[in-house]
Amino acid sequence: MSKRIIILGPAHPLRGGIAAFNERLAKAFTEAGHHCTVVSFTFQYPAFLFPGKTQYSTGPAPEGVEIKSLVHSLNPLNWLTTARWIREQKPDLILVRFWLPLIAPALGSILRLVKKGRNLPVVCLADNVVPHEARPGDVQFTRYFMKACDAFVVMSQKVRQDLARFVHDKPVQLVHHPLYNHFGEPVSKAEARKFLGLGVNEKIILFFGFIRKYKGLDLLLQAMAQPEIKMANIKLLVAGEFYEPEGPYRQLIEENGLTENVVLRNDFIPDEQVKYFLCAADCVVQPYRSATQSGVTPLAYHFETPMIVTNVGGLPDLVPHGQVGLVCEPDPGSIADAIVRFYAMGPQVFKPSIKEEKKKYSWARMVDTILHLAGNSW
Repeated sequence: MSKRIIILGPAHPLRGGIAAFNERLAKAFTEAGHHCTVVSFTFQYPAFLFPGKTQYSTGPAPEGVEIKSLVHSLNPLNWLTTARWIREQKPDLILVRFWLPLIAPALGSILRLVKKGRNLPVVCLADNVVPHEARPGDVQFTRYFMKACDAFVVMSQKVRQDLARFVHDKPVQLVHHPLYNHFGEPVSKAEARKFLGLGVNEKIILFFGFIRKYKGLDLLLQAMAQPEIKMANIKLLVAGEFYEPEGPYRQLIEENGLTENVVLRNDFIPDEQVKYFLCAADCVVQPYRSATQSGVTPLAYHFETPMIVTNVGGLPDLVPHGQVGLVCEPDPGSIADAIVRFYAMGPQVFKPSIKEEKKKYSWARMVDTILHLAGNSW
């Protein structure tokens, strides 16, 4: 039976992984025969809290996705009008995203207003419960939000454990992050490297995504300075925007003589170019200090690129060691050893397991889990 579904969270023209996820999930609901609208933000963060260059995409809106930009995260009067609009749609289900306590007052209040006097299931898809950078009020805001939700979906065991600090008597289901498949089909390594101006026969590893302290790019740069990596003439391609001062990273590159071995592409990568970076690389390295789950992992699976990840959070759960990639510790020596071992084994060794493992991560499974959780209230 077709349902009327509201996804409450960011979408175009806002950019980033959560927006891209919401847009793809809306398509998955539509493909399953439901009517879905993404209710996004007119104002998400104050500029001084956003570390990147811009919160907005310059690309076109995704085709086939109904997006309504309504929410102002800091304006309580707006929460009333947003809730009124959602109530008028008479949804059967609200799927709300949670990734940052800052937006908890807005989303928690909107949900309470929409649900008032109605038996309306609210399922939360929680990306992070405990933020990477703590701020005063985080616990109180998070608890306020969580009380407005009826059930939860998480994408890693780490988030499930964090959620247990706030939720004790509501259903929680773990579903791994589905594969992004809206960035186009894979291209050959030769074509990808030609597009990026890289040598066809070079050894190239990739760091992809926003650059923040917890993601450990500095650890990877220190690994690149290890003698065995330099002797192997391995290059590191860094593709992503700095979300913190870039000076310390550039200093690491210069001090360790890595100018010729590190290629920096530090603008936001448009959707249509993502395939070239993933397909140009021999492997993707995620040298994180801490993690819940990563949107980079499903990207790597989609483009069938092996991975090296650190043994933190939910990263090793998605990367079976020695099969689709390698797991190491979050320190430069261990990362360097994993890179050397990767090339000793050869990139092609991992391809068959990647093709098999990626079958687990479907959007249909995510949709079915959300609808099953909501169904207990219908």
